[in-house]
Amino acid sequence: MSGYRELFDTSISDPAAFWAEAAKAVTWTREPQRVLDDSNPPFYRWFPDGELNTCANALDRHLDERSDQAALIYDSPVTGTTRTYTYRELHDRTARFAGVLRNLGVAKGDRVVIYMPMVPEAVIAMLACARLGAVHSVVFGGFAAYELAARIDDARPVVVVSASCGIEPTRIVDYKPMLDAALAHAEHTPSACVILQREQQPCALVDGRDVDWADAIATAEPVGPVPVAATDPLYVLYTSGTTGKPKGIVRDNGGHAVAMMWTMRHIYDVEPGDVYWAASDVGWVVGHSYIVYAPLLLGATTVLYEGKPVGTPDAGAFWRVVAEHRVKVLFTAPTAIRAIKKEDPNGDRIKDYDLSSLASLFQAGERLDPDTFHWAAGKLGIPVIDHWWQTETGWAIAADPMGVQVLPVKPGSATVPMPGYDVQILHSDGVVAEPGEEGAICIKLPLPPGTLPTLWGDDHRYVAAYLSAFSGYYLTGDGGYLDEDGYLFVMGRTDDVINVAGHRLSTGSMEAVLAEHPAVAECAVIGVADEIKGQVPRGFVVLKAGASADNLAAELVAAVRENIGAVAVFKSVDVVPALPKTRSGKILRKTMRGIADGRDEPVPSTIEDPAVLEALRSILRR
Repeated sequence: MSGYRELFDTSISDPAAFWAEAAKAVTWTREPQRVLDDSNPPFYRWFPDGELNTCANALDRHLDERSDQAALIYDSPVTGTTRTYTYRELHDRTARFAGVLRNLGVAKGDRVVIYMPMVPEAVIAMLACARLGAVHSVVFGGFAAYELAARIDDARPVVVVSASCGIEPTRIVDYKPMLDAALAHAEHTPSACVILQREQQPCALVDGRDVDWADAIATAEPVGPVPVAATDPLYVLYTSGTTGKPKGIVRDNGGHAVAMMWTMRHIYDVEPGDVYWAASDVGWVVGHSYIVYAPLLLGATTVLYEGKPVGTPDAGAFWRVVAEHRVKVLFTAPTAIRAIKKEDPNGDRIKDYDLSSLASLFQAGERLDPDTFHWAAGKLGIPVIDHWWQTETGWAIAADPMGVQVLPVKPGSATVPMPGYDVQILHSDGVVAEPGEEGAICIKLPLPPGTLPTLWGDDHRYVAAYLSAFSGYYLTGDGGYLDEDGYLFVMGRTDDVINVAGHRLSTGSMEAVLAEHPAVAECAVIGVADEIKGQVPRGFVVLKAGASADNLAAELVAAVRENIGAVAVFKSVDVVPALPKTRSGKILRKTMRGIADGRDEPVPSTIEDPAVLEALRSILRR
């Protein structure tokens, strides 16, 4: 581990020198003279006097050498479309759409909410915001109107960019009605909405508010990149919070660009000109970091895939994309591999394609279980790398640094902490755990470049949510341990956030929806293990006196779908006589989850009425 260890130790002992060297890969309009501003802890800032434009780094600076190289490959089996954009073409479209946004009043520092499917225009809209120095906030297309409205109210965008519809394998998802409902519900009103009309389901536009994408871009003049401070925000991305109110993760321009460039070479072993595919969605952090920004900042080719791992058309879908586009690195969630494995357990479809270009498979978004690891490694015959990170961090906390030194794999482990992440396992009293002892996974401050400097408009919540549990440490919200070799094992969340197919969702938000039903006296939602999706939510409700359970489950499922979205995969609700609680009134969700997952959970000593839990055991194990 000498190569890795030397890099890691330097990043911890002299972070300023380490990241100053990494910053040389970025093109600055004003070179930073300071690397780290640590004058106001816990609010650390990287490259505080630097200036740059992220879009110019992703597009403009490649035009001399890579003008005709593929920048973006759009592969859409749900529409039967494949389209390649060179760096020149992507640059020209982005500069022109930046002109559209400027014509609509968007200026440096303004926010733009993007609510779009997996189409090239989503990438163009993100880059166009960066070009203007505006702040984009992408909302995943699977979120329902209420969740979209909450994000609109928090970000207060000047413009919303959306599309008429999204395409699923078996249905068309009408985006425009959800956008209209969100705007009707939201307190904030944007000045305009730009709508991409898709031929599968065009929509009616609202006079005086809605602008047709094609019409607007046809007459817009291209604009150049606007320099911004390295500490200015590039984007705000909302993640589920335990209070039910989403948290706006802020990503700055300078630290983000430096971190993205560093990770492509050192973690993923990708060079300019290589083809890189993150099979995620632009609405999630993986899509931000590794569909849009990191590959383009480096000068690689990125793949934008509008499809599924199975069903578009079969379990060979991923392997077709790898073979046709000569993908070097594939990054996806274990959920996708489990779905492929279920449909094609013997890996027969793998044999149908030439996968000689594929050097490694990276997994993240949820824990890579050993069975899935062994299946993928055995069938593909390449390194399968589990790595762990969060929306908050923007890049891997722990990984196998393939571009530095290939370390031995330990199934179930995300391998070792990456440079800049001083990972410590802490007991509740703040004492550092011994190797092999479980505790709270924490990171000693300052966090490295590219991680969140705060929450959007809420420094107090940033400190309360992440920095207050242990002085001088960032609390990840996950529990786990470091073994004697320094390998990190992440065992799961310690709060009410669950992981559904790699998507972090708050059970508290789902409980809030259930509690609004007039028949429900109290409720609990837990995440239970699922063979394909990792976890899925299950609801349990206690009725008010005299209330009827007739059709209640269907009504509650529909309510969660309407308020949270189909992404929650909320399909199961049980009516129960009572919920198990501690004597202080806390519902024993962790115990319920353990029983539902098949573990022999002991009865906690703090339980108010053991008979309530015993009565639930058979229901939980169904």
